[in-house]
Amino acid sequence: MSKLQLDFQKTALVLIDLQQGIVRMANGQETVEKAARLVRLFREKGGFIAFVNVSFLDGKDRLNPPTDHPAPASGGSMPADWATLVPELGVGPNDYVVTKRQWGAFFGTDLDLQLRRRGIDTIVLGGISTNIGVEGTAREAFQLGYSQVFVTDAMKASSEEEHNYTCRYIFPRIGKLRTTEQFLAEVQG
Repeated sequence: MSKLQLDFQKTALVLIDLQQGIVRMANGQETVEKAARLVRLFREKGGFIAFVNVSFLDGKDRLNPPTDHPAPASGGSMPADWATLVPELGVGPNDYVVTKRQWGAFFGTDLDLQLRRRGIDTIVLGGISTNIGVEGTAREAFQLGYSQVFVTDAMKASSEEEHNYTCRYIFPRIGKLRTTEQFLAEVQG
């Protein structure tokens, strides 16, 4: 495992779906705490942060192809705070927030455009769910040519098995893996 060599002027922290509704459903408070540490570091180093949430206008914009394991029906309207990013991240009015309507954060959004305009070539990823939103974004980023670092304990899936599968078999093929402690030690040391 080679040491990370990050230039924070060319690196973005991209946090996926750390929003009230999803964090509550996933019991993701520990994930949020790790992500908040990364946010503080990126703010301190002057790095770019992309806060990504998923939301829908009227439900007709949701992915809905036939599958063997369909997503749970929304049951009408979501709670008012469902798409609101959790307060622990400290998202302010001048922060970049991108709303996606599918698994990955690149397709159908201006995330790639905003990163390229800033000269960013590396992304650090975390969020919920490891094997859906984070992996979907990671696969898109890889195909777009971004270098990636996956902070594995700043993400979570519905089960440990799903999280571990993605971290063991997918992420090592498209980037580098670190825990929060490893990442902080390497980039601050």
